[in-house]
Amino acid sequence: MADHSLYSRHGVSVRADYSRREFLRKTALAGAALAVGAAGGRAASGGSELPTRVLGRTGAKVTILGLGTAPVGEARGDLGEAVKIFSEVIDRGVNFVDAARIYGIAEEALGQVLATRRDKVFLVTKCWTDSAPQAEKMFEESLRTLKTDHVDLVHIHNIGNKNFDKVLAKDGILEYLLKQKEAGKTRFIGVSGHERPPQFVKILQTDQIDVVMGVMNYADRNIYDFESKVLPECRKRNVGVVAMKVYAGIKGGFPNHRKAWVGCNTPPELMPKALAYALDLDGVHVANIGPFTMAQAIQNVELARRYKPLTAAERQELLAFGNELAPTLGPRYGPVA
Repeated sequence: MADHSLYSRHGVSVRADYSRREFLRKTALAGAALAVGAAGGRAASGGSELPTRVLGRTGAKVTILGLGTAPVGEARGDLGEAVKIFSEVIDRGVNFVDAARIYGIAEEALGQVLATRRDKVFLVTKCWTDSAPQAEKMFEESLRTLKTDHVDLVHIHNIGNKNFDKVLAKDGILEYLLKQKEAGKTRFIGVSGHERPPQFVKILQTDQIDVVMGVMNYADRNIYDFESKVLPECRKRNVGVVAMKVYAGIKGGFPNHRKAWVGCNTPPELMPKALAYALDLDGVHVANIGPFTMAQAIQNVELARRYKPLTAAERQELLAFGNELAPTLGPRYGPVA
């Protein structure tokens, strides 16, 4: 049965069984105020520091906002602009930086950025393979491109679509990454991905995984549901957790990473609450967000600075909107099971 209780939102009484149009209309004022605030910006050295959390068993202190580099990198735009965007975000205090060998020009741009900032960041890359020989090729190329002799974390990229037996074989990627951990080329090993949450649980049970990055947002909880399928295992093992696609992803999915910004599935006025939803999840340490533009990058930093947990009423409202949005999105990142 629908909850027809009333509560106040921006001075307006709102029923929990609102329509999507009504919800967006009643939050437009808040969104406009946010846009004005973000447009004003703030000096890179000014303002309050970003909140931090300890990334599970890694013990690393990381900012609640991570810099995702896929949109800028895969769009393959101007390298100089990519360098500016990444530099600005780091200079504004973000220390969790997420990249991958397959993210276009991302690692090339970061190679320039990190020349003077390597000690300021928790650096992440990924290898899209299940075999040791391919992982070696990708990882060594990442180190050369990033112009560093080590990273803090390497993910097995998109574990949900990998051959699990190959991943765990003697000539598999996990064995290779464990050797790199022993050699000091990576401090930690993780898994990332969008599909098949049960695969995450299986590899977590090896107890060799330090960090997980998965899709977690107010809409995809109704589709992939990493929140109930994977998070409990992470909490049990004190594994660090990074939420991605916190704005419910880019319209049109992965192909639009390689074109240009076409908007995300969360309206701008709801972004503060979408971010808060992810950060409120028990066991989540970082919300990793990839901007396309400098304005978006700065806005993400400001939203993270202003983060406050959702009230019960705000959460109820956002989840109701997510319930309506989810059927329009579907399992766009691959199989659920």
